[in-house]
Amino acid sequence: MNEEQDVQDQVNETGARQEGEAVDGAPEQDFADLVKELEEVRQHVLYAQAETQNVRRRLEQEKQTAALYAATGFARDMLSVKDNLDRALAAVPDELRQDEKLKSLLVGIEATSRELDSVFSRHGVTRVEAMGKPLDPNRHQAMVEIPSEEAEAGTVVQEMQAGYMLKDRLLRPALVGVAKKP
Repeated sequence: MNEEQDVQDQVNETGARQEGEAVDGAPEQDFADLVKELEEVRQHVLYAQAETQNVRRRLEQEKQTAALYAATGFARDMLSVKDNLDRALAAVPDELRQDEKLKSLLVGIEATSRELDSVFSRHGVTRVEAMGKPLDPNRHQAMVEIPSEEAEAGTVVQEMQAGYMLKDRLLRPALVGVAKKP
């Protein structure tokens, strides 16, 4: 019976302790702490959801950008082909242009150049306007200053190499000569 008495005493002590705590206000304090902790957890969840949404948005934007400008490297490499075609056409003197044997070759080179221009335009590759324009360091790279009476200082008067844009990004700056006062 001694054991039963000990168990009964422990039950009575626990009940008395719980009644005393209710009087002291500990359960209300525990409840307030739990409410505070729950609010903190809610805030953390909201921050995590917002961060996840921001990451998704950022990744979607990067995906779109990558798709728009995926051909940048290829387009940049094709610019040297365009330059070589233009140089080949510019190097042919007028008297050779009249030669019937070379005429078909020149027509073929010109057609290839036009087709390359057409492909560039379909894919958003455009030539940077340079001649007669004020020097724009975002699109032009000044190579030399050329004394000029006619042109205003800082104006492009010579284009050594054409510049190109891919949509709104610079593929290659135009290499230019800029006017200066003599």
